[in-house]
Amino acid sequence: MLLTPEVLTLLILNIIFAFFAVVAFVLSVRIYLNWDINSTSKKQYQLEKQSFLSATIIKYIFAIKVPLFLFFIFTLDKVSNVLTGAMCGAGVIDATETGTYLIILKIINLYLFAYWLKLNSEDMKEENQPYTRFKFGMFTVLFFFFIIEIVLEGVMFNAIEIDKMVSCCGSIYSSSATSAISNIFALDNRTLLAMFYGNYLLIVLFYFFKNRYLFALSNLIFIVVALISLIAFFGGYIYELPSHHCPFCFLQSDYYYIGYLIYLMLFLGTFYGLIVAFIKKSQESYNISMFFNSIYVILLTLITIIYYFKNGVWL
Repeated sequence: MLLTPEVLTLLILNIIFAFFAVVAFVLSVRIYLNWDINSTSKKQYQLEKQSFLSATIIKYIFAIKVPLFLFFIFTLDKVSNVLTGAMCGAGVIDATETGTYLIILKIINLYLFAYWLKLNSEDMKEENQPYTRFKFGMFTVLFFFFIIEIVLEGVMFNAIEIDKMVSCCGSIYSSSATSAISNIFALDNRTLLAMFYGNYLLIVLFYFFKNRYLFALSNLIFIVVALISLIAFFGGYIYELPSHHCPFCFLQSDYYYIGYLIYLMLFLGTFYGLIVAFIKKSQESYNISMFFNSIYVILLTLITIIYYFKNGVWL
C-alpha cells in the first residue's frame, strides 16, 4: 500500500516537513529559554532573527497542512477502490487499529496549528511581540503532536492489507454495529435536534452577551454535537437514504463534494469561536464564528427542508 502514488506523495511530504520541523523545534527551544524583549544584547538580536526564520518555517508547514489534510481524505477514497468491501475512506480508516486515532489526531492538530497561526499573526501586529515566547513554547509541544501524526500515518498505510476484507461504511455507521459510534443511533431525532439547535442558540446568546469563555465552551461542545447530528440525522437527508450515515461518502463527486463545504463551515465557525477565549480584542473572531456557524446550521436545515418538499415525508 505504501507504493501507491498518493500514499508516496503524503509520505515524502511528511519527511520533508519533519526535517524542517526539527530545525524549527531546535530554534523554538532556544528562543523560549532565552527570549527577553527588553534586552539589547547581541544574543537577543540573534534570537530575533532566528524567531523570524523559525516562525516562517512553522507558518508554511502549518499552512500547507490544511490542503494536505484534504489530500489525505482524497487518498483514503483512492485507496478504498483497491480494498475489498470498502466503499469510501471509512473502510480504510477502519482497516487498521491506528486509523481512528490518526483521523482524530489530525483534526485536533488542525485546530491547534490553526491557533498557532492566529497567535503568530496577532504577535506580529504588536511592536513588543507579546506572544513570542508563548508561541514558540507552544510549538515545542505541537512538534511532538506533529511527529506522532506522521508516524501514525506511516504505520496505518503500512498496516493495510490489500487482500483482506474490510468493513464498508454501511456496517460501521449503523445501529447494529458493535463500535462506540453505534451508540449515537440510540438517540431519537427529537433529542438530536434539541441538542443541535439548543447548542447553536447558546452560541448566539453568548455572542450577544460577549461572554468569551462561555462562547468558546459552547463552540467546543458544538463540534461534538454537530458531528453526532450530522452522522445520525442530517446525513440521511444528504444521501436521501435513511440507512446511510457515513461522514465520508458526501465528500465524493456523487454528492457534489458538499461534505468539504460542510466540514469547512464547521471548522471555521468553531475555530474562531474557540480562540476568543485565548486572544484579546476578538470582536472580529466573534463575528467570523457566528457567520460560519450560522451558515453551517442554515445549510443543513435547508437540505432537510428541501428533501421534505421534494418527497413530502420526513426520514
